[in-house]
Amino acid sequence: MSPIIRECNRLSLDYFILHTGQHYSYNMDKVFFEQLELPDAKYNLDVGSGSHAEQTGKMLVQIEKILLDEKPQIVLVEGDTNTVLAGALAAYKLGIEVGHVEAGLRSYDRRMPEEINRVLTDHCSDYLFAPTEKARMILLGEGLPEEKIFVTGNTIVDAVYQNLEIAEKKKSVLESYGINLGEYFLTTVHRQENVDDKGRFSSILEGLELVSEYFNVPVVYPVHPRAKKMMKRHRLNPKIMLIDAVDFLTFLHLERYAKLILTDSGGVQEEACIIGVPCVTLRDNTERPESLEVGANVIAGVKPEEILRKAKTMLKTKRKWRNPFGEGRAAVKIVDVLMRLN
Repeated sequence: MSPIIRECNRLSLDYFILHTGQHYSYNMDKVFFEQLELPDAKYNLDVGSGSHAEQTGKMLVQIEKILLDEKPQIVLVEGDTNTVLAGALAAYKLGIEVGHVEAGLRSYDRRMPEEINRVLTDHCSDYLFAPTEKARMILLGEGLPEEKIFVTGNTIVDAVYQNLEIAEKKKSVLESYGINLGEYFLTTVHRQENVDDKGRFSSILEGLELVSEYFNVPVVYPVHPRAKKMMKRHRLNPKIMLIDAVDFLTFLHLERYAKLILTDSGGVQEEACIIGVPCVTLRDNTERPESLEVGANVIAGVKPEEILRKAKTMLKTKRKWRNPFGEGRAAVKIVDVLMRLN
C-alpha cells in the first residue's frame, strides 16, 4: 500500500491510515513505516494474534467505531488478510464505498483462509483494482459488473521499483550472514496450510535440505513468527540456514541477489518475477498464474523429490521473461480512478 500512500501525499489528499496491528512484531510492522518513510498510522488497533474469528471480530468492532467517527468517503484495502476482510465488511455495512487493491486473485483452494478473504472482499467492493487482465476476467466470470473493474497493474511493482535503490544500502547484510551475492537460495514458508500441518511442513523442510545438499548452496530461511512457533511445536530442526524475520528492505536485497527463491508466499512469487529471479512455489496452486505463464515460476507442491526436481528446472531458466504485473504506475492509476469518479 505504500505507493498509494505516497501518491496521496504527493497530491495532498485528505486521508488517514488505519493499522489493525495484525502484524505486530517490529520487523513485520513498525520498521515498514520507518524504512519506507511513511506517515504514522492515525489509528493502531493492536489486535495481535488469535483465531480467525477472534481476530476478525475484534477488528470489525474497532474499525466500525473509527469509520463512524471519521466518516470517510471511501475505504481502500489491499490483499487477502483478515484485516482486508474486516475493513471491507465494516465499511460496506456502513454504506461507505470500498476499493479492493489486488482484486481478482484466485487460487481456487477454499482451504486457504486468504482465498475466502479475497472472494468476500471482491464481492462487497465498489472499486475492483485488478492487477492483470487475467484477474479482470476472473471477476467478470464471477458476475461482477464490468464498470467496477479497473486493470491497474499491481502496487507491488511500484513498491519494488521505488525501494530497490534504498535496499542496495543493505549490502553489508549478506556479509553478516556469511553469504555471497548470487551464491545462496532464499526461502519463505509461512502459510497456515503448510506450517500448521506437521506432515506438510516437515516435507517442505526436507525438500529444502535436499536442494541445499544437491547444489551445495546454503538455503537462507527468514522464519516468520508463525512458522517459528509451529516449528517448535512440531519439534522440527531443519538443516538449513534459519535466520530471524527481516525487514522489507533487507528481504528485497536478499531476493535480488538470490540464485533461486522457494516460497509459499504470493507476494514473494510476484517480487521474484519482477526482480528477475527464478521461483519455485511450495504449494499445490497459486493465485499468481501469470508468473507461471511467463516462465518465472513453477509449482512444486510439498514432496521433497518434486521440490528438488522443480529447483533443477528453474535453475536452467533464462531470466528474460516479461513482467506481467504492470510497469510500476499502479498507485497513480488507482488514485486517478478515485479522483475521477468521486
